[in-house]
Amino acid sequence: MGSLTAELSDLSVAIEDVARDSGLDFFDVSFELLDARDVNAIASYGGFPVRYPSWRFGMEYERLEKGYRFGLSKIYELVINNDPTYAYLVSSNSLMEQKLVMAHVFGHADFFKHNVWFQPTERQMVDVMASHGTRMRRYVDAFGQDCVERFLDLALALDTLIDPYLPVRHLRGGAPVEGREDHLSRAKRSLDRACSSPVERRLAPVGRAPAPAPGGPTFDVLGFLAEGADLDEWQRDVLRMVRAEAHYFAPQRMTKIMNEGWASFWHSRILTRGVLEVEEIVDFADCHSGATATAPGQLNPYKLGIDLFRYAEEKGMDLFELRALHNDVSFIDAVVDEEFAERSRLFVYARNSRTGRTEVVPRDWREIKEELLRSLSWGGLPRIELADVDHDGRGELLLRHHFDGRELQLDQAGELLVQLASLWGRPVHLLTREEGGGRRLTADGGEVRLVEVPGGGETIDRGEGLRAG
Repeated sequence: MGSLTAELSDLSVAIEDVARDSGLDFFDVSFELLDARDVNAIASYGGFPVRYPSWRFGMEYERLEKGYRFGLSKIYELVINNDPTYAYLVSSNSLMEQKLVMAHVFGHADFFKHNVWFQPTERQMVDVMASHGTRMRRYVDAFGQDCVERFLDLALALDTLIDPYLPVRHLRGGAPVEGREDHLSRAKRSLDRACSSPVERRLAPVGRAPAPAPGGPTFDVLGFLAEGADLDEWQRDVLRMVRAEAHYFAPQRMTKIMNEGWASFWHSRILTRGVLEVEEIVDFADCHSGATATAPGQLNPYKLGIDLFRYAEEKGMDLFELRALHNDVSFIDAVVDEEFAERSRLFVYARNSRTGRTEVVPRDWREIKEELLRSLSWGGLPRIELADVDHDGRGELLLRHHFDGRELQLDQAGELLVQLASLWGRPVHLLTREEGGGRRLTADGGEVRLVEVPGGGETIDRGEGLRAG
């Protein structure tokens, strides 16, 4: 780790003063100056150099390092949701870029502190990750590296099988906190919007309704396995660690557009309030426009996020309240209207069944908005629910995919089921939809079977994505 130079240290203080004078509020921010390779290494560990090792993190490092080496990608900064907030600057950045990054970091830090979806997150996560690393290394010493690595890999493969809304629900059930209860209640209403779409409500469940799991069906599959699977105590602890980390990272996935938009909105405001020198303005505009540029056929979260906040400001909406209350789905639902959709040139594309080509589909702006909400629902991941823990009385697990118009990648779903069945020790089934019909995937003994099931319901011909032109 490297301390800031005297010049950068003075700049960080000056930029922090401007940020606070602008209305931002955040935990103390600690900056470290590193070279690009070290930043890539820390980023590959999710931002935590004290985290336990895994080959998955090594693969991520290779991807980041090759992208940087060949000029395909570059990490300008890395900021960690913690108290204090940690941020890593790249030593090869120009002075103007360091100013931009610092201002951007203060925007993120404000978002981390005040957004309702980050309220339940662990604010001492650096210490928690260090504890996880220590415990994992002890298990390696006790049970062998191969044994622990195999189980850790199994656990990490299942880290998306959580209920990302569970921490907020638990927070709502706690003692009222002044100014927080109203925010959480309103956020809960946005949760319902995020969890259910008109398409989903029109569709009947696939197959027969299974017997519920004890206490009712749950999306917290990983939590159920950590407490209910037949495991050694160290394995149970590993699952609990992975689950805790998954819940820590989940709000970042659910607020990517808002978080980057908020930070970009404020770095442009802060830097143009006397922070930049006159000769730096053109370079700043070039760097900022590069970060917010939209490639044909893609959505840029920086671009969409900053445009949404600017549009909300034009409409007289309270930006700080928006920042506090929403995730990406509810934020877009609250802000996007016909004028914004036309101004941003949002469109939906779909595959033409007659020609086999992908084409722009002319649709009403409401349908475009619905497609965008659908693509972001549940953090952009499929909603998989554990519906039955004793399927047909054989101790097998039955999972249900809550279909919202987006079909699963069945090959990837099959691989996940194999991992899940290996951990559970019995066959695992998954109900889903494909091409308008019901499907059941079954993983048993390392093999995956796919069969049709009745109750497939109507075919929903949805666009395959949403883009900005």
